[in-house]
Amino acid sequence: MKAYVFPGQGAQFPGMGKDLFDSSPVARGLFATADRIMGFRITELMFSGTDEDLKQTRVTQPAIFLHSVILATLLGSSFRPEMVAGHSLGEFSALVANQTLSFGDGLLLVSKRAQAMQKACEITPSTMAAIIGLDDLIVEDVCASINAVVVPANYNSPGQTVISGSVEGIDLAIEALKAKGAKRAIKLAVGGAFHSPLMEPARLELEEAIRSTSFRKPVCPVYQNVTSLPATDPEEIKANLAAQLVSPVRWTRSILNMIADGATSFTEVGPGAVLQGLIRKIDKEIVTETAVL
Repeated sequence: MKAYVFPGQGAQFPGMGKDLFDSSPVARGLFATADRIMGFRITELMFSGTDEDLKQTRVTQPAIFLHSVILATLLGSSFRPEMVAGHSLGEFSALVANQTLSFGDGLLLVSKRAQAMQKACEITPSTMAAIIGLDDLIVEDVCASINAVVVPANYNSPGQTVISGSVEGIDLAIEALKAKGAKRAIKLAVGGAFHSPLMEPARLELEEAIRSTSFRKPVCPVYQNVTSLPATDPEEIKANLAAQLVSPVRWTRSILNMIADGATSFTEVGPGAVLQGLIRKIDKEIVTETAVL
């Protein structure tokens, strides 16, 4: 079975999507629709903006979503997903790809999510850090032992975990994890503590937007970040999508479950190739590739 995966925040780069725009009138139409929906010319920021422009959460998330979804659309009849998954933000791209969400509804939700997350980031000084070379259980135990907000946020691959929380919590956790033998423990250049309890105000906003959005029964299962399990029921998908903001991304377990359920190859749809690298660390034998037109 062929699985498709969709990247999240961090995959952006200046000029992203310009090749799609130049190559296809369908892409140009979708980008024009996106400019109207967003209320500003996000295409200009994607095609001509700087690294700093693209790091703004309100721009980053819809830009990555647009690149992924428009690329999937342009694949045409060769795009026949039998299972999909997306890393954090990428779950929204996956839900458009498997026809749970329309293009417009997906973009509106991503925009609402980005704005809500940005507001939540401004309430409490917070950040995230990558922890390399420690078992997940050690990371979990250290986070639980610290008297400040800090939790595992992304289980990316064996030995690669991202933690999330208050600046104080992250600083304390980094020192404790280094003492436990972490090969690397470094802060990330992000706006706040994604996938942590500090995102609760954003979850409430997103949940309200999700509740008023039409979700259809998908053409194939989506393996959701919160559970790492396949979902096809629209109400279950909605609940998990809202919970994702305050829950860890269980990427390693999602990929292992997809393989156990018959995935023989993974195609990454969107900017970059980060997910392929993570998947190869999870299973060295599995076939991975980049979606190309």
